[in-house]
This record gives sequence, C-alpha cells and structure tokens, in this order.
Amino acid sequence: MPNGMPIAHGANADVVYKAELSALNAKTTGSEVSGEASFTIYGDRLTIRISAHGVPPNMEHLQHLHGFAKGDRTSRCPTARNDTNGDGIIDIVETEPLAGTTMVPFTDDPVNMQIVNDTYPRAGAEGSYLYVKTISLKALKAAFTAKFPGQQLDLDRRVVFLHGVPTTTKLPATVASLDHIPAQVTLPIACGQIRKVQE
Repeated sequence: MPNGMPIAHGANADVVYKAELSALNAKTTGSEVSGEASFTIYGDRLTIRISAHGVPPNMEHLQHLHGFAKGDRTSRCPTARNDTNGDGIIDIVETEPLAGTTMVPFTDDPVNMQIVNDTYPRAGAEGSYLYVKTISLKALKAAFTAKFPGQQLDLDRRVVFLHGVPTTTKLPATVASLDHIPAQVTLPIACGQIRKVQE
C-alpha cells in the first residue's frame, strides 16, 4: 500500500463498487474460475481488491478494467454467443464489441497505466490469489483522462477481466490476441460487471 495509506473497507466508505467474477473459457482452463473485485473509495483513497479462485496455478494473471474509449456505452461481459468465429473459445478480440478496450491494469502501480507489465498477481499452487492495492483516486482519474480524452473513470460503466492460461495450453490458430502477445497470455478466463453497491 503506497505511502502507508491504510486499506479502506466497506464500513464508513464514501462509495463501494463490486463485480462478481464469472468463468469464461472454462473448457480451456479446466476450471470454473470465480471471485470478486471491489473498489472502495474513502476520500482520495481508492482500494482495489480482487480475489480469484480456480485460476490456472503457479502463474501470473493479467487483470484489467475494460471499457469503451469513446461515447457513453456501458461494457458487458461476453457470453458464448460472442464466440463469433465458432471455435469454442472467446478470445480477447471477440470481447471488444461488448466490453471495449483494455483501460486500467491492476498491477503494483495502476496509475502508470502500463498494460505490458510484469507486476500482475501470481496464483499459488492452489489456483487462487488475492490482490489489494490502495492508490490516489485523483491520480488515477488524471491518468485515465489523459489516456482516454473525454472519458471519466465511471467504474459502473466498466467490467473487470482476468486473463491467462499456461503457455503450454494448445489453442486453435483461430484464437486471436493483441500486439503479438501470445493468445495464452490474453485469453479471458473470468469477467465481472462493476456495480455501485454503496454510496
């Protein structure tokens, strides 16, 4: 937690947002991934907490806020019908029409907005992890608006994705990825729509 800021919890918080994470591509992961993401605001402190269970073990998992960079559309999590090429897998490119683009990385430093990063959480041998980070809400909003002009953070219009299966996972050639990153790294394994639960 930066600068010794305490972790904010729901009690006495100004605003709380939550997303229940549901499995995607369970046949590929071999597990029904589940978990919860919460965003607790207390003054200028934003505490991001993501708990994940049933994820591929002993590996790093990318996790991000996704949304639309233009307009005021609300993001949604994909379903099987978003597998537009019919290969049985929902890849990252197929999520974009419904969920939008990658926006904020949940790494050791979300404010730097660097998607390509090696500080994403790593799952343990039991296939779970807990990520907790407290940051300046003002700093994140400024960084967000600088990267996505005309957009506000608007958490309740966004979704959270978890990504990643082992590099040894065999995927069809039809499974797409981004920026020459292996499809195993960007494959969505869970998604949750963010909703305001306290204000």
